[in-house]
Amino acid sequence: MGNPKAFLTVPRQEAGYRPIHDRILDFGEVEQTLNTSDRKLQASRCMDCGVPFCHWACPLGNRPPEFQDALYRGKWKEAYEILSLTNDFPEFTGRVCPALCEKSCVLKLTIDAPVTIREDEAAVIEAAFREGYVKPGSYPRNGKKVAVIGSGPAGLAAANRLNRKGYEVTVFEKDEYIGGLLRFGIPNFKLNKAIIDRRLAVMSKEGVTFRTGTGIDLHRLPEGFDAYCICTGTPQARDLDVPGRELKGIYLAMEMLSQQNRVLAGQTFSREERISAKGKKVLVIGGGDTGSDCIGTAIRQGASSVMQIEIMPQPPAGENPATPWPQWPVVLKTSSSHEEGCARRWSLTTNRFIGHGGKVTGAEVEEVVWEPAPGGGRPVMKPTGKKETIKADMVLLAMGFLKPVHPEYPENVFLAGDAATGASLVVKCIASGRKAAADIDSYLKQ
Repeated sequence: MGNPKAFLTVPRQEAGYRPIHDRILDFGEVEQTLNTSDRKLQASRCMDCGVPFCHWACPLGNRPPEFQDALYRGKWKEAYEILSLTNDFPEFTGRVCPALCEKSCVLKLTIDAPVTIREDEAAVIEAAFREGYVKPGSYPRNGKKVAVIGSGPAGLAAANRLNRKGYEVTVFEKDEYIGGLLRFGIPNFKLNKAIIDRRLAVMSKEGVTFRTGTGIDLHRLPEGFDAYCICTGTPQARDLDVPGRELKGIYLAMEMLSQQNRVLAGQTFSREERISAKGKKVLVIGGGDTGSDCIGTAIRQGASSVMQIEIMPQPPAGENPATPWPQWPVVLKTSSSHEEGCARRWSLTTNRFIGHGGKVTGAEVEEVVWEPAPGGGRPVMKPTGKKETIKADMVLLAMGFLKPVHPEYPENVFLAGDAATGASLVVKCIASGRKAAADIDSYLKQ
């Protein structure tokens, strides 16, 4: 390492977010970046720790010590080349990954100040595009064809790897734009869609064929391909089957998020079709990242108030002894959207929705407690009888997704991403797409 003692003198410095009063007025990316000098200083904090757990924790097997040493030394192209060996799309993970690597950083485990790996990764790939290091390549064809069904992070990763191995790759997407979850599930204030288009332009020049508006029946896959990679994600959201669910003003999270992204792309919707929180009291049910995205979107649409409720108990802030490393730390997470103005409550279950004139006006909720299961395993939820009504003109259900059920496929069909595992992380989907590409390559070489 260039400076193995930098962590002793250089404190962790995050770029932070744009000011709240500014960012809630648009859908531009909220995250800022550091100047080149400060970014190199942050990279210097990656010490020569001997056994870098960040390698192990990253689903892609990224190599933070190596690319950050290059970054510290000002070798931006070298840093990009190291990063690209393991990660097809650092511009996506550098923006939306929860940074499993940082949770395993030795500096996180010792002084709770990990290296800014995710931000450094984003800086490297942005410099690579800016300086022209990212150039379309030319790959000799091997005469075989592969169909990739679905164009989310797993599908794009599989397509990218297979194309570079010489296969003629066609990506089929049922929607009007390529990107899947990246395009329709993640708000622009976290991932500007121009970032996706920039990468798609490179992939197209390298030979990948994209076909939008093409829904594929998984029971009848298109003919003419030697292998297929199913990357259709988790299209079925978890619903809430309680009295009053039929009332107007209650939506699945993705109905709102995908429509807002389409509006920002220039599409128009009638007044009846438009899902808007303007002037409304919004209730978000679900405490995960999707719920957080709903909060930020509702605030930008002009909601009068936003409340988020979660059925699980509130986790502790900072450190949770119940989930020590290497477990994922279950701690209180405050996102940029939470900072923008949102009431949050925990240990609440929704019993029913209340309405007037066919429109939702509120939700009856009840406090619950979680008790250890007698035989171990998942805790048992018990209602307490303490009920109340939360007023709401709009309810957004952000309670996760159901794992898809697939038909029995021939041996030349492979699954990747959320389609295989159920809802997961972008970084895990990219890793799954890469693995599926390697498996397909091995199969077709038999």
